[in-house]
Amino acid sequence: MASRSGSTFLLFFVLVLATEKTLASVFSSRVIHRFSDEARASIKTPRSFPEKRSLEYYQLLARSDFRRQRMNLGAKSQALVPSEGSKTISSGNDFGWLHYTWIDIGTPSVSFLVALDTGSDLLWIPCNCVQCAPLTSTYYSSLATKDLNEYNPSSSSTSKVFLCSHKLCDSAPDCESPKEQCPYTVNYLSGNTSTSGLLVEDILHLTYNTNNRLTNASSSVKAQVVLGCGKKQSGDYLTGVAPDGLMGLGLGDISVPSFLSKAGIMRNSFSLCFDEEDSGRIYFGDMGPSVQQSTQFLPADNKYIVGVETCCIGNSCLKQTNFRTYIDSGQSFTYLPEEIYRKVALEMDRHINATMKSFEDVSWEYCYESSVEPKVPAIKLRFSHNNTFVIHKPLFVFQQSQGLVQFCLPISSSGEEGIGSIGQNYMRGNRMVFDRENMKLGWSPSKCQENEIEPPQASPGSTSAPYPLPTEEQQSRSHAVSPAIAGKTPSKTPSSSSSPSRSSCSFSSMMILFNSLLLLQGFVSHM
Repeated sequence: MASRSGSTFLLFFVLVLATEKTLASVFSSRVIHRFSDEARASIKTPRSFPEKRSLEYYQLLARSDFRRQRMNLGAKSQALVPSEGSKTISSGNDFGWLHYTWIDIGTPSVSFLVALDTGSDLLWIPCNCVQCAPLTSTYYSSLATKDLNEYNPSSSSTSKVFLCSHKLCDSAPDCESPKEQCPYTVNYLSGNTSTSGLLVEDILHLTYNTNNRLTNASSSVKAQVVLGCGKKQSGDYLTGVAPDGLMGLGLGDISVPSFLSKAGIMRNSFSLCFDEEDSGRIYFGDMGPSVQQSTQFLPADNKYIVGVETCCIGNSCLKQTNFRTYIDSGQSFTYLPEEIYRKVALEMDRHINATMKSFEDVSWEYCYESSVEPKVPAIKLRFSHNNTFVIHKPLFVFQQSQGLVQFCLPISSSGEEGIGSIGQNYMRGNRMVFDRENMKLGWSPSKCQENEIEPPQASPGSTSAPYPLPTEEQQSRSHAVSPAIAGKTPSKTPSSSSSPSRSSCSFSSMMILFNSLLLLQGFVSHM
């Protein structure tokens, strides 16, 4: 036994000396450019190499870089949709003229029909209700036999309490203790409309869409988001608007696009597309086509605001009609500053050959009745660099009966000086891209078909484990952080005494020697 122990000690001493010598060594290797003469000579099979510094030479290098960049980004360069698909629906007055989509929350997942709102941030759903809208299908004629759902955090194995101590808890000053669950209250523009309850953390289920078919469950994306457990609603939320919840798509850190981009699973952008048939699409991560027009978002408090330089009716541009406007999918219709509203309405009225008429329960001022719907010029909103947003169908036809057509100009005064809002009715027929990464609004004519969005080029693989909430550090970053770096903490600058490459080689060498020591020790013990 003593002889065996002595042999083991001797081997260990030798290996320690060898390790010290290795740690002091510097390893080197030659680097060969892919298009160099040496690389050409090392390839036995004939191959066409570009001439150095030629156009083809730089094109091949750029293509190679682009391919590798796509590989690095992976699924983050593609668009995501809710697990039940990208389609949005609008049921007219039954649901307040807003657009909705089905989303799945929790484990096991429960489906909710949520309104899409770019004018607010929080995703909330009815939950442990004290005061909520009716959820039975019989209350809503357009739902047929499918009831709406109520969320219960205790029934979801992936739900977590969201504490007052978290940076995103705006109500923290009202909490008695940092360990309490964070309460929330959101008040909306519509009179007396609000939602309140507690914030929770849970899974939002997303997927990739290829050739109009959803991918299988193994490649679904489970993203952790913060949502409002809406115990009490008021105002319009009790009379048909967003009865099953609302998804805030704003610029705030607590919105769904912010969580998805900061977790690094998509580009910091999304698109909405509403067609003429009261349906449409939503895509997370969509940057829009290269041919789209665009304008920069103006600095604002987490709102999508753009600056209109001129309003035009057809080819006639109105003087002094510059204003700022929200791009707000949570507004059914469009509002202009009083002075500009009056100029636009009077110019449109000049082109309408019909009898003005007021209708019961219709608040628009410029309404008409005629035997036929008149042809009127488009309304054009001109931005900087001559980019123009065109509203081809500015009139709203709401009834046709007994040979008469009743229609209105669906614009009202915003009641605010110099500020308006473009609602869903004037977004129709366009793919609206909210590019938060570059802080600009993009738009292009679209029929909102599935094949207009480029499908994923490669399977993202299984994502059975949920993507966690961004860290406090990631949350503190700007909303325009690129997903290519989101989720990574900045590396510390190495000191002059410690080179990263040398540390790597040393660690590798130590591991090899350590493994050798274990093998030799096992060998000696069996002698």
